[in-house]
Amino acid sequence: MRTYLSFETAVADIDARLDELRAVAEKGDSPALAEEIARLEARADKALADLYANLTPWQKTQVARIQGRPRFGDYVKGLITEFTPLAGDRYFGEDEAIVGGLGRFEGESVCVLGQEKGDDTASRVQHNFGMARPEGYRKAVRLMELADRFGLPVISLIDTAGAFPGVEAEERGQAEAIARSTDACLALGAPNIAVIIGEGGSGGALAIAACNIVLMLEHAIYTVASPEAAASILWRDSSRAQEAATGMKITAQDLIRFGIIDGVIAEPLGGAHRDPQAAVAATGHAISDGLKSLHGLSPDELRNARAEKFLAMGRKI
Repeated sequence: MRTYLSFETAVADIDARLDELRAVAEKGDSPALAEEIARLEARADKALADLYANLTPWQKTQVARIQGRPRFGDYVKGLITEFTPLAGDRYFGEDEAIVGGLGRFEGESVCVLGQEKGDDTASRVQHNFGMARPEGYRKAVRLMELADRFGLPVISLIDTAGAFPGVEAEERGQAEAIARSTDACLALGAPNIAVIIGEGGSGGALAIAACNIVLMLEHAIYTVASPEAAASILWRDSSRAQEAATGMKITAQDLIRFGIIDGVIAEPLGGAHRDPQAAVAATGHAISDGLKSLHGLSPDELRNARAEKFLAMGRKI
């Protein structure tokens, strides 16, 4: 069953009419009906293309969050072979919001990290909606240090509204865990590349995204705080989230212009949720190109390039 966002009413109406005509066409051949279906299909594609070419930041936020958009597990399944998940931070326990492990990407051994939001109610609860506790970031540090020891490239797939804000997370050192994870990213002597596949929320995203190359899917968002949280902080009114999203410059198109990210990965017509396999494949090509561009750099060159990349952002601002 297709899912439509509130601003996709016109497309939904055309698709509903198409479904009706296709049901009639299945009962018998009709050249006139086939022509009408072809005309409506072209109209639907054009309406979708026009709509998605001019999405507002708030609309992109909705697309980035929509059910059916490929999640971390979909990318691992589509891009990584022989994936072996590794659990636990060796301090407190296992956090399932951040999933990580070792596998092969295009035949090369890699370490893969990312937030998993889940696909249904049970899996979302299991993975805490992709919001990691301190042990998740400490697990990420452990895996990055393991990758560094063996010279394995690190691929981070980012999809989180932010780190878990609960009392128990603060009691166990959430801020310190995020800081150490960010530091581990910056200190890696192996190449690392991050892709914002949905939401890139605050320090919860940056903790595993301080990489040599940072990419974003076309309709993903990367934020210092969610639009709702920003509206609550600025105006004490979360209903002004749409206004906050516009002012925060959270889209891939804004962020590449500011030099915050390094590339934008085109999504299938109508968003990654309409053709997940194509979105995963396009992301794989972009990761491959990124890793090839880093091939041959020494550990010191990788660290220096990474440091210069983030220092340059402050100079621009």
